[in-house]
Amino acid sequence: MNKYIQRLLIFIIGIPLIILLVIFLPRYGHLALNIVVVVFSALGAVELGNMLKEKKLQISTAESAVAGALTPALMTALTGFHMNFLIIPAFLVTAIIYFLVSSIFLPSVQAENYINRITAGIAVLAYPGFFLAWICAMGNWNGILILVFLLVPLLGDSTAWAAGMLFGKNNRGIIKVSPNKSIAGFIGSIFASVLVTTAAVYLFPGLFVSRKLPVLVSGIILGLIPGICAILGDLCESAIKRSSGVKDSGGIIPGRGGVLDSVDSVALAAPSFYLIWTLLFTTT
Repeated sequence: MNKYIQRLLIFIIGIPLIILLVIFLPRYGHLALNIVVVVFSALGAVELGNMLKEKKLQISTAESAVAGALTPALMTALTGFHMNFLIIPAFLVTAIIYFLVSSIFLPSVQAENYINRITAGIAVLAYPGFFLAWICAMGNWNGILILVFLLVPLLGDSTAWAAGMLFGKNNRGIIKVSPNKSIAGFIGSIFASVLVTTAAVYLFPGLFVSRKLPVLVSGIILGLIPGICAILGDLCESAIKRSSGVKDSGGIIPGRGGVLDSVDSVALAAPSFYLIWTLLFTTT
């Protein structure tokens, strides 16, 4: 099947599934959505661990999966089941200590590779799970607000692809780590992101009460900065793949590649959207 058709089918199927998870299954701090986030974080960390092995940064598949799932799982416990906030730093410190100490005693780890294993451990602990955990932090938000966030990187990514195909022929290659990306695609992505949030502040005024700035200005900022972060997330993941010499992070998603290929934009957009909405908006 043509990869473009595959991308379209995933989009057509994926958006209704996201709406189902976010709008119709809100119990326990959107537990259903958070479980998906935890699973994707674990799979993404495994893919990152496999790419790190290409650079002689050794870490097992099980270690990658557990480390990747850790932060979003802890955030889910915090928002959905009201656990003590201290569980997050406590478990993260424990995980870091594990990678520091276990590397000393593993017979397969030579002294000269000690720092490589620690680097790999901290990397899979941070990416993508630490960033995707900010979605789990939205567990107490209204489902519409979470859906607006998800549409920012998802529609931005789709618009970037379409704009690049239509108008990007002569303006590609600006970013060397991802030479197929175009200026037209970047502009299209940011435009779509800003359009989503500016429309949302007027369609759902009860969810987007601006604290100090005019609501239109706050809406533009809410789409602009996460939209830029989504683009940077895509570029960062492209740089990781290029550095490790692979075309896709994996092959689990037809037409898209791996999990990281699908969540890279969402990952970097999540913390910026959360923080900007918290700073600029309140609800009635």
